[in-house]
Amino acid sequence: MKKSKRASAEVNAGSMADIAFLLLIFFLVTTTIASDKGILLLLPPKADPNEEQIDVKIKDKNLFKILVNSSDRVLVNGEPWTQPLENLKPKVQEFVLNNGRKEDLSESPKKAIVSFKTDRGTSYEKFIGILDVLHLSYNEIYAKKMGMTLEEFNNFDRKDADKKDKYDEIRKTIPKQISIAEPSKIGN
Repeated sequence: MKKSKRASAEVNAGSMADIAFLLLIFFLVTTTIASDKGILLLLPPKADPNEEQIDVKIKDKNLFKILVNSSDRVLVNGEPWTQPLENLKPKVQEFVLNNGRKEDLSESPKKAIVSFKTDRGTSYEKFIGILDVLHLSYNEIYAKKMGMTLEEFNNFDRKDADKKDKYDEIRKTIPKQISIAEPSKIGN
């Protein structure tokens, strides 16, 4: 009998490994990994234990108090807040810019402090929502003082010396004083 001279059908797998390796490198190089940066907050410096604690007295009328409990219920200056959070913005602005006109609001923007305290069970959404409204309130004040819209203010180049000087001057007269207190235990 005569053997057949036909070669058996084989796939050359040597180049497949090269292709797979190149694809792996391609995806490793081109893939961007999302990183969660969290919330950027400037924390106060750690207190020196050797330094004497100074008890600062602040008049009640210069404090705009916001409390949020573990059920996400909000108290503003001791009154329940049932309105949408966006409606808090004009209240904060009125408080900060009062300049002593109304007896129950702040004496001046420099003395106005917005105190924000939460409970340990407060949801992140409520915390961030209120914090955003507070920052937005101040940013609208700054934008108005600089003669800009809020969008222009958010996008203005802080490296521009003229605008930066004006911004710093406004920040000196109306400092953004938002006090975020350490959360209390649930139910306290």
